Amino acid sequence: MTDGGHIAQEDLALYAMHGSSEEGTRAVRAHVEVCAACRTELEKVARDLAVVAMSIEEHPLPAGARQRFMEKIAAAQATTGRGTDKPVIPIQSRQPARMAAVWLPWAIAATLALIAISLGAKINSLNRELSNESHRLADLTMENAHAQEVLEVLTAPGAQHVVLTTGKTKPTPSARAVYLASRGCLILQASDLEQLPENTAYELWVIPANGKAPIPAGLFWPDATGSASLVLPKIPTGVVAKAFGVTIEKSEGSPWPTTPIILAGLAPPS
Repeated sequence: MTDGGHIAQEDLALYAMHGSSEEGTRAVRAHVEVCAACRTELEKVARDLAVVAMSIEEHPLPAGARQRFMEKIAAAQATTGRGTDKPVIPIQSRQPARMAAVWLPWAIAATLALIAISLGAKINSLNRELSNESHRLADLTMENAHAQEVLEVLTAPGAQHVVLTTGKTKPTPSARAVYLASRGCLILQASDLEQLPENTAYELWVIPANGKAPIPAGLFWPDATGSASLVLPKIPTGVVAKAFGVTIEKSEGSPWPTTPIILAGLAPPS
């Protein structure tokens, strides 16, 4: 392996990758203990192997790969006259050519691994951007559907437009309701409402034409100017309304009116 000179580069690489025979392993180990140059070179080979191994995905050796590798080394030694009395050329003078032959495949594999990682990161970034755009499109679609439904209720031929007042007194507070019974859709606009005590709310009621109990149609609170609105509350569909009313209830609402009706209005015949 040494023949009085330094250890060949291939033998050092094979030893560092644990591919030497038992006899070769013992010979390399014994030589590097007394040869500073080969010991330094072995440390360099081991470091380079560790860096390359961390940058690429590991795969098991194909069947018979180690045997074929050993046979190629033996054939190369026979061709170049290894095992004769000719001295081995020091590794310093042959290092550039041998390093290129040994490390070129590893360098190519490392470069491909870096390219794959970069492409993966770019794909992930594009997927995130696409997901964000999809969410924004879904939000816009929902908002457009809601606005379309409001417009349909306001302009539907069968919608009932009702004015709610305080009865026979001067109609200072007032409200207008648009009700589409076939779809259970209602829109209320109120003005000049009085401000409410704490923990209370105005509650709208649909009074059915069949004489059943009033149906709660939602809570609303006036702003600083006394204006308020109630848009598309959840109420049953198909309820024919006789009238509408507003009471003052607790802030969480009530399933039936618990106070007198302060705003009321009859529904016109549909």
